[in-house]
Amino acid sequence: MLDRRDVLKLSALGAATALSGTRAGFAQGKDKPQTRIVFLGTKGGPRVETGRSNPANLIEIGNTRIVLDCGMGVSHQLAEAHVPLTTIKYILISHHHSDHNLEYGNLVYNAWATGLSTPIHSFGPKGIEAMTKTYWELNKFDVETRISDEGRPDPRKLLIAKDIDADGVVLKTGDFTVTAFRTPHPPITDNFAYKFGTPDGTIVFSSDTDYNPKLAEFAKGADVLVHEALYAPFVDKLVERVKNGATLGKHLLESHTTTEDVGKIAAAANVKLLVLSHLVPGDIAVTDDQWIAGVRKNYPGKVIVAKDLMELKLPV
Repeated sequence: MLDRRDVLKLSALGAATALSGTRAGFAQGKDKPQTRIVFLGTKGGPRVETGRSNPANLIEIGNTRIVLDCGMGVSHQLAEAHVPLTTIKYILISHHHSDHNLEYGNLVYNAWATGLSTPIHSFGPKGIEAMTKTYWELNKFDVETRISDEGRPDPRKLLIAKDIDADGVVLKTGDFTVTAFRTPHPPITDNFAYKFGTPDGTIVFSSDTDYNPKLAEFAKGADVLVHEALYAPFVDKLVERVKNGATLGKHLLESHTTTEDVGKIAAAANVKLLVLSHLVPGDIAVTDDQWIAGVRKNYPGKVIVAKDLMELKLPV
């Protein structure tokens, strides 16, 4: 287990490097770029509040930048991390809950507004192609006005979307491979975890998911497993604030993975490092020690709790 100093070091490193827009190890182009993750938004759920931002991640492999999930605030968080929006090359959506896709179209629009002229390829569960088409229809007046009035390229030709309808490789380049794995998030079935095979190691993102032992097989031997987490003791505190509390509480318990069960997945997969993110509740004060305590009942390895703008470099 990483002790508190290690956690603080990781958090500080993430804030410092992400906010500076530089990466130690290949400044001035002298060294080979490393694979890194920047946790842009680590709170689960659609509520927009102060504190943690909504779900989004940046995976940088060499010089290729991939955004995984586009919760509200992703454009702002990329700007805070000093990552030019025009440098995003791929977008992956895990499932079509709003906290994962609400800023999908707007992220690309915001990149276009700052000078995007190269294609972005997006992948997601069935519906992303239709969503992309509808987004441009909704913004037709603005887009066509700016094309003619400001001389911008047509952004509708720059966003190339592809539906994912089965497990398997969805993206393969000379440097990395991205593989999708369907995992249940009741009532949603078109919901995918993603595995990134990189020169520096393997990263798996669980997506939102009910406890799924098969996910451990998908993540077997991964260098980093980023898994969503539900702190079950605080579910009652979360749902007592809203009118649909009883129904919401039932959903949370049936469609997310408790910290204890996250520990089971990490142990069965024998991952090198477990990172808890997409935290539910993400807007009620739960300490790192509380998040980790449940995991520790079943997983003796290294574990950290993600913070917004924290950076993690591979190899770990």
